[in-house]
Amino acid sequence: MVTDKPSSESSPLDALMRQDELTAAQADATRWRYGFLVVVAGIVALLIAFGAAVFASGEFAALFAGVAGVIGTIIGAYFGVQAGQSGKARVEAELARTQEMVVRLAAYVGPTNAPRVIDEVLGRRRS
Repeated sequence: MVTDKPSSESSPLDALMRQDELTAAQADATRWRYGFLVVVAGIVALLIAFGAAVFASGEFAALFAGVAGVIGTIIGAYFGVQAGQSGKARVEAELARTQEMVVRLAAYVGPTNAPRVIDEVLGRRRS
């Protein structure tokens, strides 16, 4: 079994990975902030329209049911999209870390030892 460990020195690839993670975190924060502002603006516009409709028609209950349904849909869609994007971002970050590890391990093992290491880790290939 392979027991040698690669050195833990920092490389240019480490700096790039940290920068990518920082950029992804900033993009995620921006998406949440602007998405929130859009949702709030939509709800405010909807409430203004609701107030105008109630003032014009005098019907409160029927109009309120429609407004509550629309606001609930907007808020549900916002948080659903945000949760989905957040999960996607986590998976993509984990994929990037895994790919980096694969490249580092492949470089460390080298072409002469690769078949032996693959057989030890994954088992013999069945043809």
